This record gives sequence, structure tokens and C-alpha cells, in this order.
Amino acid sequence: MFWIILIVLLVIVATGVKIVPQSRALVVERLGAYHRTVQTGLHYVVPFVERVAANVSLKEIVQDFPPQPVITEDNVTMQIDTVVYFSITDPKLYCYGVENPINAIENLTATTLRNIIGDLELDETLTSRDIINSKMRAILDEATDPWGIKVTRVEVKNIIPPRDIQETMEKQMRAERERREAILKAEGEKKAAILLAEGEKESAILRADAKKEAQIREAEGEALAIIKVQEANAAGIKMIREANADDAYLKLKSYEAMEHVANGQATKIIIPSELQNLATIGTVFSEMTDKKSKK
Repeated sequence: MFWIILIVLLVIVATGVKIVPQSRALVVERLGAYHRTVQTGLHYVVPFVERVAANVSLKEIVQDFPPQPVITEDNVTMQIDTVVYFSITDPKLYCYGVENPINAIENLTATTLRNIIGDLELDETLTSRDIINSKMRAILDEATDPWGIKVTRVEVKNIIPPRDIQETMEKQMRAERERREAILKAEGEKKAAILLAEGEKESAILRADAKKEAQIREAEGEALAIIKVQEANAAGIKMIREANADDAYLKLKSYEAMEHVANGQATKIIIPSELQNLATIGTVFSEMTDKKSKK
């Protein structure tokens, strides 16, 4: 019998040993009243006198609340769901500050969201998520201080407007995309026309430069040919002078030149007097030769 009582006492004493893991806290009551909060480590709770009222997690908690109906300033009803990030900073206040803290945070989030959205129009609601998030976080953090809760972040997860509003927004977006597409197409055609005109301009300039260069080179070639001919003539005259050619030779060369002139299309030919005399001498010589042959 003694051993049974001893074993029972040992079991009762052992039930009072509590090991608190990391990021957890125990709220201990003594005779129904708050006594202490125990943190990570080995602790002992006196059986029948003390009890663990709450086992609280000190980690950051993410709570996703269902969509809430809200009305904008321009009387558009939409559904908005939010995600609240919070952590418990004071287990005692969390345990005794409010009944069902999660439900309290949900209701507080819904009412705060309605108040904020009620001051915004539909377009502002859709484009002002950051403003809504910051306002809600500030309000919720201040309101949950007496509950031992620290709200670190609030995010608007989804904004669901009515179906007719969604269809109208989709039409607007489609029209905006078509407008942007038309603008991009027009800008592309404009750039293509500009590039084509610039290409034609550069091509015309290059052709003109090439023609100009060809004409210059042709003129330079002709000038060079003339210079060469003149140089050749000058060299010929110099050689004749150096050879001491007599007047008869010079007159003969002039006559040969006149033969080339007579082969042209001219209707009148002016013969120098020296050549005329030479022609007369040639005629007389020819007549004398003919008379001798007749005798």
C-alpha cells in the first residue's frame, strides 16, 4: 500500500515538470489567478495549486481572412480579402485581454477595411493598395496593443469588383491595348518611311557624287590627253628645228596637212600663199615635162 501511495505521489510530482520549447510561452495561474509567464526551458508547476492557462506561440502568425463585402464612395460593392501578419508580444495580455483574439482581429480588420474603402472611389481602390495596407496596419497595430499583439504587416490579397464592372474594365483594357497597338504600328510605319527616305536620299547623293567624280576624271583624262598631244607636237617641232629642215620640207609638210583638210566637209578652203606658189611651181614643172615627152 505504501508503494502504491509513493508511486502515485511520484506521478503527481512528475506531472508538474514542464519543458517549454523555443518560441513558446506558458501562462501559469495559481488558484485561478494569473501567477507568472514561463519562457523557454525547464519549469515546475505545482500540481493542484497551479495550472497552465495557455500555451502561446511567439512566432509570427499569418492569418488569411475570407473576403469581406465593402462599399466604395461611388457606391460600388466589392469583395476584398486580406492577410494579416502579427505576433504575440505579451502572452498575459493575449490570454486575458480579449476573448478569442483571432476572431477579434478578423472583425476589427473587416470594420477597418470598410471605413478605409468607404472614403475611396473604385479607381482609387484598385490603384491604392499600398495606401490601404499602410493605413490598416497602423490602425490594427494600435487597436491590438491592449491584447498583447503586434501587427507587423497587412496585405490586401484580392479585390473582386462586381461582374458588370469587371466586364467594363476588360473592355477598357482591350480598347487601351488596341490603341497602344495602333500607336506602335503608326510609329513603326513612320520610322520605316523615314528610314526609306533617308536611304533614298543617301543613294541619290552617292549617285550624284559618283557621276561628279566620273565627270571630273573624264575631264582630267581629256586635259591630260591634250597636254600629251601638245607635248608631242612641241617635241616634234623641236626635233625639226634641231634637224635644220629647209623651207621646201616645211612647205611639203604643210601641203600634206592640207590634204587632210581637203578630205573634210568644209565647202571653202583657204590655202596659204606659200602653198599656192608651191602649187604653181608644180604645175609649170608638170607642163615642161609633158612638152619634152611630146618632142
